[in-house]
Amino acid sequence: MKKTNILDVVSRKLSPFILLFGVYLVTFGHISPGGGFQGGVALASGLLLILLAQGPAVLKRTFSLEGISLVEVFGYGLFLLAGLAGFLWGVGFLSPILLPPGTIFILNIVIGAKVGAGITLICWHLFLEGEDSE
Repeated sequence: MKKTNILDVVSRKLSPFILLFGVYLVTFGHISPGGGFQGGVALASGLLLILLAQGPAVLKRTFSLEGISLVEVFGYGLFLLAGLAGFLWGVGFLSPILLPPGTIFILNIVIGAKVGAGITLICWHLFLEGEDSE
C-alpha cells in the first residue's frame, strides 16, 4: 500500500478525536445513546485508522498484541463475574446488587474495552496476514 502525506496527516489529526468520541460513548452510554458496544467500535476504529494509515510499527510502539489480548480476556472475565455475582445473592444473572445505579456504567466500560480490543485484534491479525502474503 502506498503511503501518502495526506493520509498520514489526516490520520494523525483525526484519530485522537475518534478515540475521544469512543471514550465519550462508553462513559455516557448509560444516560444517552451509545454504550459499551458502540464506544468499543469507535475506539477500535480510531486505532485501525492509525494502523491502516501509518502501519503496524506505530501501534507496536504503544500497544502489543499480548496486551490487547489481555484487555479482551479481562473484559470477558469481568463481565462474566458481574453477571454471576447475582447468583451469590440469590437473584438472576446481571442483577444490580452491589451498586444498583453504577452497575450499567461499569458494564459499559467493561464491554467497551472488550469490544474495542476484540475488533482491534481481529483487524490487526488480518493486516499482519496480508503483509505476510505479499
